[in-house]
Order: sequence, then structure tokens, then C-alpha cells
Amino acid sequence: MTDPSRESTPPEASPMTRRQARESARAPQAPSASATPEGDASGVPTAGDPVSAARAMPWDDGIFVERTPATTVTPAAEATPPAERSAPATLAETAALASQAPAPSGPEPASLEDLFVPENTVEPKRRGGRGCLVTLVILLAILGGIVAGGMYVWNTYGTQIAERFGWDGPSDYEAGEATGEAIITIEEGDGGEAISQTLYEAGVTLKPDSFYDHLLDADAIPTFYPGIYRLQQKMTSEAALAALADPANKLENTVALQEGWTVSATLEAASTGLDMPLEELQAAAEDPSAYGVEADSLEGWLFPATYTFDPGVTAEDVIKTMVDRTRESLANAGVAAGDEQRILTVASIVQREGASREDFGMVAQVIYNRLDPEISDTNGLLQMDSTAQFGYRAAHPEAAEQGSVFSSEEQLNDPNPWNTYVHPGLPVGPIANPGDEAIQAAQQPTEGGWQYFVTVNLETGETLFAETYAEQQQNEAQLHAWCADNPDHGGCGG
Repeated sequence: MTDPSRESTPPEASPMTRRQARESARAPQAPSASATPEGDASGVPTAGDPVSAARAMPWDDGIFVERTPATTVTPAAEATPPAERSAPATLAETAALASQAPAPSGPEPASLEDLFVPENTVEPKRRGGRGCLVTLVILLAILGGIVAGGMYVWNTYGTQIAERFGWDGPSDYEAGEATGEAIITIEEGDGGEAISQTLYEAGVTLKPDSFYDHLLDADAIPTFYPGIYRLQQKMTSEAALAALADPANKLENTVALQEGWTVSATLEAASTGLDMPLEELQAAAEDPSAYGVEADSLEGWLFPATYTFDPGVTAEDVIKTMVDRTRESLANAGVAAGDEQRILTVASIVQREGASREDFGMVAQVIYNRLDPEISDTNGLLQMDSTAQFGYRAAHPEAAEQGSVFSSEEQLNDPNPWNTYVHPGLPVGPIANPGDEAIQAAQQPTEGGWQYFVTVNLETGETLFAETYAEQQQNEAQLHAWCADNPDHGGCGG
């Protein structure tokens, strides 16, 4: 049964849900005095209407405006329940509402142009390009320093380092490589170290210390007898030792003379090899005219070679054989008659000054350039240390032999006729016995404008040539630096 009272009493309005409120606000409504919020007759809300406090349109006639936070609060006096609000019916109305909205309390809206002026533009962070470049330069500098330092150490101490760690290759020839013939001379008093050097210079062993190292490793103390020995080139140190101990390899009545030896050294070697009294040989060489030589001595005329004489040979025969061999070499080089003494003098200087046969022609040209008054930088002075040292020993027989390449002040200033630091032109005669290559170089020098030369490495014989004294000074500095690094080398005075 229905309750009558309910039918006669209007039902109470139920509270609106949020969804219903939103739908009610969106629904179009006819304008009326009771439904229109406070504003003008057109129905457009005034500044106090909540619509103006809603989100502003992002774009308004091309002007970018700030979005009003959704939490904007409408003044309490103008607040209207959600059910009583009226939404604009069209987009135009909404725009009009936005245009009449009060200015926000924050900063003035900016134009597009204002957003991109320098002070409003946020500069992007720069990458660390400059820092990377500096780091790279530092790393390259460090690596360059390491490489340069390593090259200096290797150039200065490379040989010692290589020898210490065995990086300089084998220390001896392999068995079975021996070939050809090598004639060596063992002098009175020669020990293992001296013989090791002799074997190396003759091409018998691979390195200057190969033979000596073998003696140390084998703990061998053999007895070496002076004389001339016939061996082979490229022998093992063990085979060379056995050959020197074999009497069949010792040559009788044989003498081996080296290039650059003086008359004195030549006669001593001949005495040893031929078992002939030295006094007999010295007497036979005393008169050069006996062999058709127009000179004060036979210096330069006793040709360096290996000679074998028949038993019973005389001292005069020995000297004549050597002088005849010199004439043969002069003829082969095309030296004119009467010019022999001059060529032998130049050739003897070339033989003593040239560190290698490849340099002989250039050394001869330096001599001729210094003698030429039109181009000489030295006013005709040869200034050769070999002549100064030879002349000093000739003038002072009591003076000890000097192995250094550097001349002393006494040698440079001594007035003897061989001293080319004091006397211009060629010395009075040869200073040693030249070989075929030196004679050929004196006869046909290598063309060039060199006035100076210096050997900068006394081990390898590397020689530098220069046309000016400034260049020569730089080259000499290299020799002094090499000697500073090798103070014990005999050529440096060690």
C-alpha cells in the first residue's frame, strides 16, 4: 500500500555526482535572467566568472599565453555551485571569455620574439672539445718524448745493449762457411786479445772478440808462436785456433806487410817472417839510390803485400822485390815517370787518413783542394794530423808511439819538415807505404769541393766531408761526442 503523503509531497533533489555536474555544464542552455551569471546582456561571463579562472587557451590571436594553473580559486562572493554554472556555447564565446580574463598575477605573457632574444635563450652546453684536444696534445707530447728518449739511448748505447742481451746476432761463423785464403801475422808478444783482432781484420772470424771469447769459454791457454800463417776466411773460432796450432799452416820464408806501415815497421815484420837479422835489412834499405829511387829514404816504396822467398834470400833481394812491386802499382795507375814521389806522398797521406777504401778518392780531393791557391781555405796548409804525428816521431825517436787520432800541441807546433800545420804544401816525402787503392786515388781523385773531413765513429770508420769550416766544426762535435761515450777507445786517447 502506498503512503499518501509521499505522493502529495514533491521529491527532494538528489545530490549531483561529479560526472553529472560536468555533463550539466556542457549542455547548452537558453539564456535567462535566473540562469545567466552576473555579467552583461550578451551572456558573456565577466571577469569574476569561474570560466576566466579556468585554463586559458594556449593560443590567442597568435600570442602565446601562459597556462593558468588548474588550482585557481574563484572568489567566495562569486562562487556558484556547479549545477548553476553555464559554459559558453561556442569556441568564439570561449575565446571571448579568455580575452576578458584578468591578467595573471605572474609576469607578463611573452611574445614569440621575446622568447628567442639572447637573454631568454638557453645556450646549449658545449662539449669538451677543447679539453679533449689539450689531452690529446699532452699524450702525443709524452709519447714523442718517450720515443725520442728511446732513440737517443739506442743510438748512444745500442751496441752495448745489443751485446749485453745478445741482440747483435751470432758471435761466430757457422761451421762449413770457410772459404778462400787469409794470411795473418802473429807478432812477438801477441796475446789472445791481439790475435783475435788480427783474425777479425783478416776476415777469418766474425767479430773482433769472437776468437778471444772462445778462448775464455774454452778456458784455453795456448802458446802462440810468431810467424806468418795461412788460414781461411769465415772460419769458426774453434777451427781458427786449431789452424794456428797446426805447424803445416805456418809459412816459412814468408812476410805479410800491411798498408800504412812505415819502413821501420815493414823491416821488423820482414825480419820476423824471414827469420833474418833486422840489422841486415836496415842496412840494405839505407841507400834508396841502390834501387833507383831518388829520395832520402825508401818511405812509401816498400809495397805492402804478402811475399814468399826462397831459402837463402838476401836482405837486398827482399828490399828490391818490394820496391819493384811499388813500381808495378804506379805503372798500373798510370803515373807518369818522374811523378812517382809526389803521387806516393799524396797516396801515403790518403792511406793513413782514409778510414775506408770508399773514402780514398774524396780524401785525395781534399788534399788537392787545399793545395789549390784559388780555392784553398787553409792558405795552402794541408793540416793533416797524420803528417804532424809522423814528423814528430821522426824528429823525436825517443817519443812514445801515440795511438790517438788527436795530435798534441807539441806535435802540431813542431817545425819538422813533415808538419803540414807549419809548412804549406806537401811534406818532404811519404809518411807510409800506400797500397794499390790509395795510389789509384792519388792519381785519379773523386771530383768535389770538399775542404774538410773527419771520422766521427772510430769503430765503423764513418767519415763526414764538408766544404765549409762551419760544417766541419759540426762534424768534429760528433767525433768528440763519440769519444765521450767511448772514453776507453785507443783512438780517443783512452
